Amino acid sequence: MAKILFKQYAPFIILMIVAVFALFIPLLPNFDEGKYNGADIAFMLIATALVFLMTPGLAFFYGGMVHRKNVLSTMIKSVVAAGVITVLWVVVGFSLAFGTSIGGFIGDPRTFFFFQGVNSGPSWSLAATIPLSLFAVFQLMFAIITPGLVVGAVAERIRFTSYILFIVLFALLVYSPLAHWTWHPDGFLFKMGVLDFAGGTVVHISAGMAALAGALVLKRRKSHLEHKEVPPANIPYVLIGTGLLWFGWFGFNAGSAVGAGSLAVSSFITTNTAAGAAGLSWMFFDVARGKKPSVLGFCIGAVVGLVAITPGAGFVSIPSSIFIGAIAAVISNLVVSWKQKTSLDDTLDVFPCHGVGGIVGMLLTGVFATKTVNSAGADGLFYGNPTFFFTQLKGAVIVIIFSFVVSFIIFKLINLVQPIRVTSEEEEEGLDASQHDEKYSQGTLIVAGQEVPNK
Repeated sequence: MAKILFKQYAPFIILMIVAVFALFIPLLPNFDEGKYNGADIAFMLIATALVFLMTPGLAFFYGGMVHRKNVLSTMIKSVVAAGVITVLWVVVGFSLAFGTSIGGFIGDPRTFFFFQGVNSGPSWSLAATIPLSLFAVFQLMFAIITPGLVVGAVAERIRFTSYILFIVLFALLVYSPLAHWTWHPDGFLFKMGVLDFAGGTVVHISAGMAALAGALVLKRRKSHLEHKEVPPANIPYVLIGTGLLWFGWFGFNAGSAVGAGSLAVSSFITTNTAAGAAGLSWMFFDVARGKKPSVLGFCIGAVVGLVAITPGAGFVSIPSSIFIGAIAAVISNLVVSWKQKTSLDDTLDVFPCHGVGGIVGMLLTGVFATKTVNSAGADGLFYGNPTFFFTQLKGAVIVIIFSFVVSFIIFKLINLVQPIRVTSEEEEEGLDASQHDEKYSQGTLIVAGQEVPNK
């Protein structure tokens, strides 16, 4: 009984301790170097808001594809990260990702503990025209959406409290180290020469490999074991989610230029172009294989294109982005088809779409990157530099192994603390009711002129 009460009260008690501790953090005046650019600040504020919009967009995207009895539980798992990661980022997450480097592997947690020195400190070295606080909150939005991506692989069977614990451990042990390795000037992947413009490794490969680990640990749903087709709850939700993700991705990629300049414009256009090409590629490839063109097909393909262009958005040319989007969609489509023939129960194909899409994007960045687009980047294999391609390959392999192994350990560890999976009865009832005591309702459906009661 005491153990149950502790688990029940522990999250609230921890939050209250953090809230009270925050009152004793000394306040320092804002730092102003006199170098800030008003246009860059305005642009980055908008980009930050756009990236945040991707989180509710992801909730709609995933929520529309699961069974009706699991819509709310799936959506809240994406959105709740906005609360958990925000607090964690202010307390220690930003320090771990962008604090003073410890051997190129992790930031010193004391650097910006409780955001000390963020408002009062000088600009980030690679974003000199905006305040450090703006850079910090822009990076926060990336940290929020990344664990939310994993939801799609473990949907319809993971316990909500266990998922909250996963968010915390993933942010501390996977996301923050990867962000430090890749985006901190002293990070070891950064020094190796790996280029990841907006999160091919840090966001998508990490989430895709965590999704694979989660699917393996949680094992198969009852419906998957019985080979039952799970009808999407609301395809218009998926379409809305795709639109929000596509819209927000302009902030995700163009904002990673950290300034309102020509590089941001180029990144914006490559993002849109890759998404359009990938949506068409997925849909047309389905048709070529004897299927009908579908709403889901175009939406999933577009998101794969957005994933694939993310690492190279600011390094590749606009024409190259057509090829990247089209090829990534075909490869992910084939991996989805392969996965369906296996016992792997990745509910919403997070590994084939985000994991594989991120890997393809990283490797194709190694092929098509050019200093003509970004002088701070590198020329890729297509421009006569095979060395850079192999650097991207090494970086991708390192991130794949690290993300999968640590995420697998996290899921196993959580399962030792408390059951990570709901009971078979709760799974049958649906997680909306069993985990949240709520119910998704669309009213009634009209089918063939007859009113069908909502069940």
